[in-house]
Amino acid sequence: MVRRFVFILLLMFSLAALPTQVNAQEYSYTVPQITVDAFWNEDGSLALEYTFVFVNDASGHPIDYVDLGLPNADFDINSITAFVDGTQVFDISADGFIGDGYGVAIGTAPNVIPPGSTGTVQVNIGRINNVLYNASEGNDYASAVLKPAFFTSDTSSGQTDLTVTFHLPPGIKEDEPRYYTAPSGFNEIPESGFDAEGRIFYRWHSPTANPYTPYEFGASFPKSYIPASSIVSFNIGTILSKISLEAIMPLACMGIFILLIGWGIISGSRRKLQYLPPKVTIEGHGIKRGLTAVEAAILLEEPLDKVMTMILFSLIKKNAADVIRRDPLEIKIFPSLLESLHPYEVDFLHAFGESGSTRQKELRDMVVALVRTVSEKMSGFSRRETIAYYRGITQRAWEQVEAAETPEVKSQKYEEVMDWTMLDRDYGDRTRDVFQRQPIFIPTWWGRFDPAFGHASVPKTAASPTSAPRVPGADFAASVVTGVETFSSKVVGNITDFTSKITSVTNPAPKYTSSSSSSGTRSGGGCACACACAGCACACAGGGR
Repeated sequence: MVRRFVFILLLMFSLAALPTQVNAQEYSYTVPQITVDAFWNEDGSLALEYTFVFVNDASGHPIDYVDLGLPNADFDINSITAFVDGTQVFDISADGFIGDGYGVAIGTAPNVIPPGSTGTVQVNIGRINNVLYNASEGNDYASAVLKPAFFTSDTSSGQTDLTVTFHLPPGIKEDEPRYYTAPSGFNEIPESGFDAEGRIFYRWHSPTANPYTPYEFGASFPKSYIPASSIVSFNIGTILSKISLEAIMPLACMGIFILLIGWGIISGSRRKLQYLPPKVTIEGHGIKRGLTAVEAAILLEEPLDKVMTMILFSLIKKNAADVIRRDPLEIKIFPSLLESLHPYEVDFLHAFGESGSTRQKELRDMVVALVRTVSEKMSGFSRRETIAYYRGITQRAWEQVEAAETPEVKSQKYEEVMDWTMLDRDYGDRTRDVFQRQPIFIPTWWGRFDPAFGHASVPKTAASPTSAPRVPGADFAASVVTGVETFSSKVVGNITDFTSKITSVTNPAPKYTSSSSSSGTRSGGGCACACACAGCACACAGGGR
């Protein structure tokens, strides 16, 4: 009897504890795929379309709600529709949202995603207002920045295949919009083209993102395509009404302000060197072959002092110019050969017929024309595929040089592919590594570039490589690298300033300022676009439960 009583008592305790164990389950899931479409509309509003693929862990709580953070409180809840595995659900509530900032809770019933199961949740937000900002003071561009929905690392894990597409307002011309630097891990140059409605789109993709990082994407376009009233402006009263007056806030604001200034300086410096305009073309037309090494350098946005050194090398190899003095740089021009040169080579020589500020201006004009020519040649071709193609040429060129077993063959190969090896971002270090341990037979034209090596007059052939001067490889490598440095310091001055003046013509873009944000707790991340202390230029969102 005692044993039976104990058994019954234990059974009762077990049954009583069972509901508590179920209720104590925590959310735990992966989100292997997220797609986001952001439609920036002609009335200045934003529409969002999300697709989430959830894989609920076997030990996780049933996914009965998804919390979706929104940029601000100015959204039309009646414009929101949601579907779970293709079946529409109607439990959509702003009051039920769990997380910081603003958002909605999406009830998944009757298609609750049970433990160990996969479910697809689609959410369409038809209208969000007050999401566009001035790109920079006095600029005619509007800034559109979005942090797509993200989840907390407490409940989500694993990798996410994330695709984000911006659909810009109708009517924008292909050379007008700009994109901002993508987050790490995403394609640096977004895929671009025209969507089914004829809108320009930018698309970023990463197969190795994660569901809990608040990635940020941005673009800008002329304000003339949207009502002026749709641009959010700030005044101190509006800002103070939205923040707490606790003593800590002034310090927080100061910290945010300092961070924004630092980020602006870093972003601005990087931006000045991006001189190739983000030409919008329909991808899928393959590789643009036939570019010269100089044109490929423009496509790859190599530093402009390197590009111009490549042009000078080309002119000397063609016997169209000689270097008389390297410091300061003076060249002798042979006009009889101008007809056989590329237009940018002719413009380069014309610039060196001038001096001082006039020379710098003509060199800038030469680069601007060259950038525009490359942009036109790339029209209808895939920039991404073309860049990969020319990176491959560069890699193969170096492999040919490095594989050569004797100084003679190595020197010959290097002369054949030198212009392509210069497309390597680390070409200086790589040149030193390849040649510093053994002598090199310098190209016969090299003395006409660097008088310190003397003017070699005997043509070099494969059969007679020793007819060219033989020098220590380290000296030659140093001559290659200092040739670019000479251009930077003695011809164009500060290369960053020189490039920024070209960028202001070929790729003028407004300065982008980011906002502060905070993430939520619980199973779903929230993102409050806290536009306090500094100009806010973001629409951010978080979600999940």
